[in-house]
This record gives sequence, C-alpha cells and structure tokens, in this order.
Amino acid sequence: MAGDNDTVADEPSPDELVEHDDAADETEAVDETEPADEAADLLDVDAAADGGDAEKASAEQGARFSWTRLLVVALPALALILALGVGYLKWLDGTARASLTAAEQSVRTASDSTVAILSYKPETVDQDLKAAGDRLAEPFRQQYTQLVKDVVAPGAKQQHISAVATVPVAASVSATGKHAVVLVFVDQTTTIGNDAPSQSTSSVRVTLDKVDGRWLISQFDPV
Repeated sequence: MAGDNDTVADEPSPDELVEHDDAADETEAVDETEPADEAADLLDVDAAADGGDAEKASAEQGARFSWTRLLVVALPALALILALGVGYLKWLDGTARASLTAAEQSVRTASDSTVAILSYKPETVDQDLKAAGDRLAEPFRQQYTQLVKDVVAPGAKQQHISAVATVPVAASVSATGKHAVVLVFVDQTTTIGNDAPSQSTSSVRVTLDKVDGRWLISQFDPV
C-alpha cells in the first residue's frame, strides 16, 4: 500500500497538468508574437528605405529636369551668341581688308593725281591740265579748271613756265570704301624761260572720294 501511495504521489494532479498546458500555450504565443513583431519591424525598415529611395529618385529626376530645361534654354542662346561673334569677326575682317585696299588705292591715286595737276609745259599746258582735271571731283574740279584757265595756262604760255612735280612719300591718314585722306609730300621743279630751275618742297593733305568706282580728289589743301 505504501508503494502505491508513493506512485500516486509522483503523478501530477489534473490542476498541475492544466497549469503546464497554459504555460506552454503562453510560451507558444510569445514565440508566435516575436516573429510577427520582427516582421513588422522589417516592414517598417523596408518602408523607410523605399521612402528614402523614392525621395532620392524624385530629387534626381528634378535635377535631370532642371539640367534639361537649362540646356534647352541655354543652347540656342549660346548658339546665337557664337553665330553673332563669328559674324562680327568676319565683319571686322572684311572691314579691315576693305580699309587696307582703300588705303593702298587712295595713296597711289593721290600720288599720281598730285603729279598730274602740278606738272605742265608751256606748249601743252592746256591739254596737260585739262587731263589732270579729269582726276578731280566736283566742286574742286570746277575751281581747278577756272584757276588753270584764268592764271596758270596764260602765265605758262607768256613766260614759258614749265613745272615738274614728284611725290617721294605719301601716307594714308584714313580710308574707307568711299572716302580717304592722304598726306602727300611734293618736290616740284619750276623753270621760267631761260632761268635756272628752282626747286620747292611742300606737303599737301589730299582728300579723295570714290565716284563711280574711281578715286577722285575732292580737296587739295597745303599743310
């Protein structure tokens, strides 16, 4: 009997079995809750990461849009500026070339025309100075023709005056496609009758205008 009592005493009572089952259930409930909480935390982390990626992507997209809009606006303006710059440089180059050509032509014409209007012989004074008048522009041509007719030609015939002019140096003062100024240095030798020739040196500011494709003297001012 005593052995039976010991065996019965070692077996758990129904209440203890119930308590054990409840503890097991609580443990299982805790175990099931922890993975759920961890999953929720992971979801929160993933959501935060997704939110950060979305903000970064939005920022990158905004930056790309800003650069694209800037390029769309800036490139045509830059192209226009470059085109204007190239055009301006070409214009400057063309203007410089035209001025250089005008300077060369006007210096040559001023030199030749100065020699023509200051050189004559008593036998051919009318023809010489009439030809020289064709190198002049109005109204200077009319003034020169009148001076030749009234003073120079009669004096050359009566006193047997001859004159020979040379231009050792001439330099351009200014020149454009239609207007030029040249400084001319003149050596002139004058002979009256049988007298010894006399020489003189002078400088003249010659103004020229291009008329119908020809450089003509419009002013002849001693300096």
